[in-house]
Amino acid sequence: MNNLKINQIINADFKVSKSSPILRPFGGSIVVADPSLLTPENSHDGKWHMFFHTTFGVWHFRSNDGISFERVKKVANRAMRPNINFVDGKYYLFYERTRPLIMNGLNVINAVKWKSEIYVIESTDLINWSEPKPVITNTRDFERSERGMSISNPFLLRENGINRLYYSCGLTFIKDCGFCEPTYINYAESEKIADGYVSAEKPIISPDKNNPYLNLCSGCLKVYKLADGYIGIQNGLYERNGKSHSAIILLTSADGLSFEFKKVLVEPCVVNGKDWMKQFVYASHLVKHGNKLRLYFNARDTSDMLKGRECIGFTEAEIV
Repeated sequence: MNNLKINQIINADFKVSKSSPILRPFGGSIVVADPSLLTPENSHDGKWHMFFHTTFGVWHFRSNDGISFERVKKVANRAMRPNINFVDGKYYLFYERTRPLIMNGLNVINAVKWKSEIYVIESTDLINWSEPKPVITNTRDFERSERGMSISNPFLLRENGINRLYYSCGLTFIKDCGFCEPTYINYAESEKIADGYVSAEKPIISPDKNNPYLNLCSGCLKVYKLADGYIGIQNGLYERNGKSHSAIILLTSADGLSFEFKKVLVEPCVVNGKDWMKQFVYASHLVKHGNKLRLYFNARDTSDMLKGRECIGFTEAEIV
């Protein structure tokens, strides 16, 4: 990715694949969400690997083409919003660790407060994993709200011997959904990849009532170092015509910390005759494979808590 230039991403013509959604809810869950992928170039076995969460934890699926995936195993309970990385022959899976499922259910009806933090597990083969250990815990007041404490959506960027984990934090209640989404975006840095992180004192992205794609809360952010700067891919939450929505937007940056809006990449819509992404387009992961870019993401058809379903698909563009 670091041999690409910012204008190549800005000018890329992303189109939602007709194969999408490529993964639908299973096993009693109503969501499959927050995909994080390894391309064949970045895995030990030359295959695609996708990590994502359901209601019941983080799963690992495998594929030969990045489209048709088969189940490998569930890798973590009390886990959501994963981020997989392959560094110097070892895999690091960061994720948001929650309390047990029953406590999460009580939080939905506001009977208990939410609590989550970022943990990591390690592996050399994607099959056998270490015991989970905490990476980012609550150290800043803005990570808390009246509905609880949330530290989520980890995404690792490594540069010049420094490991930077971007993360979401805080909780904003979305009325028509009946659940919370992340309020702020922040980051933490360490010289070590699996511990020692210190969080920045102030969020780098906050809700903005004047921003049509960020007037409710900040969602999550994925940051990539390119040849001439940085891009951020964010899904903010916004209200429009009395309903909440989420779209994926492209940001640019000179330092990876201060970002400017450039364009919308994916908006909610009925596409290819399917309504799976009708109201929300959520967390994404951009990968490069050959001469193409793929942006994997999850989407939701409706805000109704009981009727809504979240699926995973992707949009694709040729690199010019």
